[in-house]
Amino acid sequence: MKLTYQPFQLELKHRFTIAKFSRTATPLMLLQIAHEGQVGYGEASMVPYMGETVETATAFLEKVDVSQFRYPFNFDAIVDYLDAIAPGNTAIKAAIDIALHDLDGKLQNKPCWEMLGSDLAKMPVTSYTLGIDTPEVIIQKLKEAPDCKVIKVKLGRDSDRELINTIRSITDKPLYVDANQGWTDLSESLELTYWLKEQGVELIEQPFLKTDLESNAWLTARSPIPIIADEAVQRFADMDQLKGVYHGINIKLMKCAGMHEGKKMIDKARQMGFSILIGCMTETSCATLAAAALAPQCDWADLDGPFLSGNNPYPDPHFKEGKWILNNEPGLGLKTL
Repeated sequence: MKLTYQPFQLELKHRFTIAKFSRTATPLMLLQIAHEGQVGYGEASMVPYMGETVETATAFLEKVDVSQFRYPFNFDAIVDYLDAIAPGNTAIKAAIDIALHDLDGKLQNKPCWEMLGSDLAKMPVTSYTLGIDTPEVIIQKLKEAPDCKVIKVKLGRDSDRELINTIRSITDKPLYVDANQGWTDLSESLELTYWLKEQGVELIEQPFLKTDLESNAWLTARSPIPIIADEAVQRFADMDQLKGVYHGINIKLMKCAGMHEGKKMIDKARQMGFSILIGCMTETSCATLAAAALAPQCDWADLDGPFLSGNNPYPDPHFKEGKWILNNEPGLGLKTL
């Protein structure tokens, strides 16, 4: 078994701004794991606020002994092995996990979605995300938007209502919103949720600081819209403390260390009565297809990475009527240039 990797800078079509951060590009690590004539592809998207870099990813990969990955893969043991190397580093761990799932599918001649137990007939529509911006740029972004059926909006600043009103001047599509921990006042936030409900908003991600369980639980108990944990939930072990604090969770492969733990989180979320959004960072077609393999097991999807970047190194997956269309090819079904 052979591991190879290379850094890649994913450029965004527009500056992407959320409540507390802004960026124009995202560093990635693209990797491959080869075994018995097949190659599995993986990807780490290292958004700066999560603390990973090309340097930390390289240092982690230099400690990985691929002889540990004996086939057939024991993914529970692989997760434990990677976690034992170093805590955190979830994006590069996800890249390894994704590559191994892609490789496993190719060795079994089965698509990943089938191996994970997904029903493609249940694929949810995916949203298209608008970062915080001026009304003029928001209008321009909407004109450039793909044929998505849902728009996701980043909120968390004083301009929240203006941003929603600008979007509503252009489209009446359903909306998801993400405050990215940007709200601070309980009464104002509750009033805003009722107003957002009137504007066609269907879910709200992470209104208050992830550490402020009390405020998030207070709003969840009163909101007419589902409140979804985002920054507050990264890995499987985070889930127990969220019961009663949120209506649902957002699972991102870059935060939960890959497809295997993502599937475990989906199963546990159902047991806990949570609704599920599967989301993404700024990602290429590789990680998008990995998450899309699990998306039919979720209630909502926000997998718009290929739409937001200007230099995706892979062809975009097939997209129709607001949904990613997966094929029957083994592994991820990723096309390469």
